[in-house]
Order: sequence, then C-alpha cells, then structure tokens
Amino acid sequence: MFKRALSAAVLSLAALAAIAPAAAAAPTPPSGDPVFTPQIIGGGTASNAPWAARLFANGQQSCSATIIAPRYVLTAKHCVASGTISFRIGSLDQTSGGTLANATTIYRHSASDLAIAYLDRSVSATYAPLGTSSDVRVGQQVQVYGWGATCTNQPEINCQSRYLKVATVSVRSVSARDAYNGVAVQATRVNGITAGGDSGGPMFGNGRQVGVASTSDRSTVTNYTNVTVYRSWIQSIAGV
Repeated sequence: MFKRALSAAVLSLAALAAIAPAAAAAPTPPSGDPVFTPQIIGGGTASNAPWAARLFANGQQSCSATIIAPRYVLTAKHCVASGTISFRIGSLDQTSGGTLANATTIYRHSASDLAIAYLDRSVSATYAPLGTSSDVRVGQQVQVYGWGATCTNQPEINCQSRYLKVATVSVRSVSARDAYNGVAVQATRVNGITAGGDSGGPMFGNGRQVGVASTSDRSTVTNYTNVTVYRSWIQSIAGV
C-alpha cells in the first residue's frame, strides 16, 4: 500500500506516498528515528470500506485517505505537501465509481503527520468512526487499508493496487514516532505490510480508525500517526 521514501538516502523505514517528483520528499526524521512509508504488500482485497478515499496529487494516484465528515477527509500531511489535491470517495476501485471531489483548503497539524482536506462539495457517505485510546493497545491485531504498492522489485508507482487492499498487523507500541516526530502506533506484519501509496490510509481497531499511515519498511514494521492522541485537533476542524 505504501511507498518508499522519496529521498536518495532511503533509511530503514520510509514515508508512504506513491508518487515521486510530483510530491515533496518526506521530512527527515529526528536523529535516531527511522523513516517509514506505507502500501499493502500481502494481505487481501477489501470488501467493505465505504469511508475509503483515494488521494490524487495533480491528477496522479498518490496516497490513501478516509472521509470522516461530509466535507472533510483525513490523510497524512506528507501526502498534501504541494499540488492540486483531489479524491475518489466511497469506491474500492480507484479508477471508477464513488464520488469525485477536490480539496479547497488543507489543514496541516503542526507536529504530526496528519492533515485534513476540506472538500469543494458535501459527500454523502458512511464516514470513518474515530477511535479513542481504548480502541488500540499493545498486542492487539488491527487492520490497515490502502491502494499502495504491491511489489518491492520495481518502482512502487508501477504496481499500485487498482482495488483497495487490507492487511492485519500487530500493535507493538502506541507511543512510537511518525515521519514528523508525532505520536504513532507502531505495528508489525501479520499477513501483510504497508508500502508506497498506502500513506494517509487508515488503521482500524475495534471497528474505529485509530491511525493514519505515515511510514513503513515495506517488510516488517509500519508506523501510523496515533489518531486517538490528536482527536481534539481533528474535532476542532471537522467537528468529529
């Protein structure tokens, strides 16, 4: 689902945006922290994700996201660094169906890999329910979703999944760090792992969204910005 870091010196974990030149490179992590990047390698095809949104930057497939209110989409900050941002919402197929909408305003969290896009229209959908700290814990198996890369032997932009994928991962920490040093849920592979293009996509625990994909090593470990820590910021913008 997620892509590798876009910088020349790829660390053990890299940011997960799918496109390269069109999007800004992921930020350099604090000293001692790895960079992560998400897509789903392994896992399976999702069958029930009406809140899913595919993010396009300048018309090119880039990241994953979720709609959380009629005019608000939650994604990763590194996915909206520049360019014209648009979404296909409510379809498991990134090429057809659902509702197309453009972002008119982008809200970026100052200290984590979170962003909220305000849409040019109201979208009727099943919105992703946001979790609390009780919905994610160490040792728990959770689900991650995205349209990211399904390969590691070629450029990730060449093997983005047409259909939304899902994988199960196991929570290792709820106080790790994302690409901007924000608080993150760190998880390890069970039947799949994120890759480039999975960035911005959701992690669900107990049926609620508890994370937003930030980084991944595309092999074993992935970091998701901990949504439960930033609920007050999300609520102040989107009202949920």
